[in-house]
Amino acid sequence: MRIKTIYASFITLTATCITFIAFQNPNNNNANFSEKVKVSLRDAGNKLLLTNKDTSSLILPIRKVKENRYEIAFEGSLSITPDSLVGIVNSSLKNAKLSKQFIVEVINCSTQEVSYSFQITGNKEENIVPCQGRVLPFDCYTVQVLFIENNSFFRSNKNLILISLLLLVLTFFAITYFKQKSKNKPFNKLDDHIKIGNYKFYETQNKLVKDTFEIKLSTKECELINMFSSKQNQVIKRDVIIKKIWEDNGVFVGRSLDTFISKLRKKFKDDESINIINVHGVGYKLEVS
Repeated sequence: MRIKTIYASFITLTATCITFIAFQNPNNNNANFSEKVKVSLRDAGNKLLLTNKDTSSLILPIRKVKENRYEIAFEGSLSITPDSLVGIVNSSLKNAKLSKQFIVEVINCSTQEVSYSFQITGNKEENIVPCQGRVLPFDCYTVQVLFIENNSFFRSNKNLILISLLLLVLTFFAITYFKQKSKNKPFNKLDDHIKIGNYKFYETQNKLVKDTFEIKLSTKECELINMFSSKQNQVIKRDVIIKKIWEDNGVFVGRSLDTFISKLRKKFKDDESINIINVHGVGYKLEVS
């Protein structure tokens, strides 16, 4: 029961962390992500027109070409300087807190060929930005931005992901630990009782149970049964029993042990497979056949 409870608790915590992480990902809300992209790309388009000293031409509605690919189109023609384009798109997307990994393509309206393109990876050394300084002549262009679904989500949520992994590891070790601990319980101990023949001994509840019949036990009877149950079919020396149960408590009197042994024999009398025998001159043994 304890193993199941701990396992369930860790799984619940892990699931909570993973759920929280999931809701941190802006791409889970496609509408919100799309709107942020459109606003940031309109901002980029406006800055491109301003570099052409164009304050009157319209930027056409930002169009979603396909999944994670968006297009900026213009009412008229313009000239594009690659250096300016890289800086403008980077700045607009950064201000909107969008992905740091994307590919930008400048497409000629007439030929539909890519006139210029570059890739930003989030790592300056891995960025691919060719042909800087070569100005694209005055013409009709569209600019398409493809957002790369890579490790940005995991990088931005690495702490929460590490917590989730840690919880999973702790779950594994907790289950392993308690499974190992359960193996070290007294002979035939199951959950909160010990099996003795056809009886179940509930130490914490001071009782023996056989089928639906309950037998109440005194504290000393419980202590004796606990000793015998942990060493079933083994001889326990008389002086060991006396020292453990009576002498340490300072109340051992003459034949108290023999009296309690007699009481226990009566409590187990309904099970012929159980017998408490006296090993003369040595001690007692709980035999369970």
